[in-house]
Amino acid sequence: MPELPEVETVRRGLSDLLEGKKVMSVKSDWHKSFPNDQRLVDNYLIGSKITEVKRRAKVIIINLDSDYCLMIHLKMTGQLVYVGDQRFGAGHPNDSLIAKLPDKSTRVVLTFKDKSSLYFNDQRKFGWMKLLHKSRLNDEPFMKSVGPELIDPDITNTIFVQRLQKRPGSNIKAVLLDQSVIAGVGNIYADESLWAAKIHPTTLVKDLNDTELATLREELINVLKLSIEKGGSTDKNYVDAEGNKGSYLEFAKVFRREGKPCYRCGSVIVKSKVAARGTHTCNVCQIKKKA
Repeated sequence: MPELPEVETVRRGLSDLLEGKKVMSVKSDWHKSFPNDQRLVDNYLIGSKITEVKRRAKVIIINLDSDYCLMIHLKMTGQLVYVGDQRFGAGHPNDSLIAKLPDKSTRVVLTFKDKSSLYFNDQRKFGWMKLLHKSRLNDEPFMKSVGPELIDPDITNTIFVQRLQKRPGSNIKAVLLDQSVIAGVGNIYADESLWAAKIHPTTLVKDLNDTELATLREELINVLKLSIEKGGSTDKNYVDAEGNKGSYLEFAKVFRREGKPCYRCGSVIVKSKVAARGTHTCNVCQIKKKA
């Protein structure tokens, strides 16, 4: 599944393409991909204009001038492909990004006044596109389940520490991966930030002081911002709005570097399983802190 930097990369690319477009028609072949009341679609989607493309955690939100919005989760194999005077694809990199559309993976098609189209493709049919009144957006189960985002300037050190300390007896990596605590930190960024902060991933939250957690927050922000700048990190199943794979892994310090020397001390990076995820650690630099 894409992580926050990948989805933010998609949002930025599609924002330039979609804002100002007027929706003239919509077609869907799979109810779970487009679980919407046809009356709402007719009254609040068709004929509306796209005003903004936003993101919250790992979902894309397309705001409309009808006071409704489209909330889109690409899940594992979703794509958004814009076809007009130019063509831009975002998402799972199969042939649908460049082939004639619609194809057998196409679940939803939005056609705009200028004859351009946005295709929502999804091979495994896990993704969805929901039409919601903007006032109801935060009532969605997904929105209720995700915590704040670190790149939000309102999330201070104090708030970050308080949220992590809600799970004092859990190891720090498990807490970072808990989207209800902090949204958007996936496996890659957890490993990278813990290495940068010199914190072992199995260290319990209660064994870390406020200064150490503040350092971790700073390193998390640095890692996320660098990954957004580099277009994301998922080199196997995600691309940006121009079809380019993210390049962050070229700059990774620890992730997927098992058996190689640590950039900081020269010791061998090891791979283990922490919080049920493959975890990359320097056991010399990242010493597990004991109470």
